[in-house]
Amino acid sequence: MNTATENNFQFSIVSPVPESRLDVFLTSQITDLTRNRAQALIRAGRVRVNDCSDLKAGYRLKTGDRVSIFIPPARSLALEPESIDLSILHEDRALVIINKPPGLVVHPAPGHATGTLVHGLLQHCRDLSGIGGVLRPGIVHRLDKDTSGLIVVAKHDRAHLFLSRQFASGQVFKKYTALAHGIPKSRSGKIDLPIGRHPKKRKEMSIRLDNGRPALTFWEKTESFGDDFSLILVTPKTGRTHQIRVHLAHLGHPIAGDPVYGYKKNWWKKHSETRSGALPEIRRQMLHAGTLGFKHPDSDDYCEFSAPLPADMKEVIAALRRWS
Repeated sequence: MNTATENNFQFSIVSPVPESRLDVFLTSQITDLTRNRAQALIRAGRVRVNDCSDLKAGYRLKTGDRVSIFIPPARSLALEPESIDLSILHEDRALVIINKPPGLVVHPAPGHATGTLVHGLLQHCRDLSGIGGVLRPGIVHRLDKDTSGLIVVAKHDRAHLFLSRQFASGQVFKKYTALAHGIPKSRSGKIDLPIGRHPKKRKEMSIRLDNGRPALTFWEKTESFGDDFSLILVTPKTGRTHQIRVHLAHLGHPIAGDPVYGYKKNWWKKHSETRSGALPEIRRQMLHAGTLGFKHPDSDDYCEFSAPLPADMKEVIAALRRWS
């Protein structure tokens, strides 16, 4: 039995767990809790097993153990709130729905210490969920910097946990629009291939049949432009890092403008003359998170939100329609 209050979470081990390390167990139960964050909370004595807080991260859980964790509120003062123009589609006492523009980083990271979505959120609402830690208050899931579209942000820890469990169990409905290279032979299909870190390029992901995490993506071709591009609706059932980008590239149809998994600059230079300048310059991967649906933390009712394509994708698609 698992229970939670706003900052406290309790778990009862009623059967053996596949990975019994305490830190790994906690990250599996609280999706946005990183392993480093869990280990820091264990060291700080904020995790108890059977009322004992003098624990190691590698403690092996046993059937009958009672685990509790207290997650302090995010120390928002560690980040300076910034006035950032946020496109808020919906807000209530539990959550905020934001239409993220391309180019906006979600949370602070090396090279992006300021000007992130989190900085703007701290200015907009000062009491965000603390599960994500100091640098990621309220963040339940993420979009890549250059992917546009919908993000849900939790305003308190109960909502954060409720939403995180839906993401972890694949209950959240997500639909993306992608402009991809080439024309898929089929009208629709699925890609069921595990994804993990690239064995040599540690900042990239790749298909890893040996030790990757399960990843499932459904796709549907909705429009073609000559022989060069397709508009594809993508529904990921899991949420692996770079999942859509990696899966479409593996399919042979990488996302247009993707600097990592797509075609490089030489391809664009080679084909610029054949298009006679008809196609606007593509500065980022043409991927947009247009639909997001989930059960609301307060009512348990299903709610769904949508966001139109951003201006740069509309411009490229309009140009392709004229060109083809």
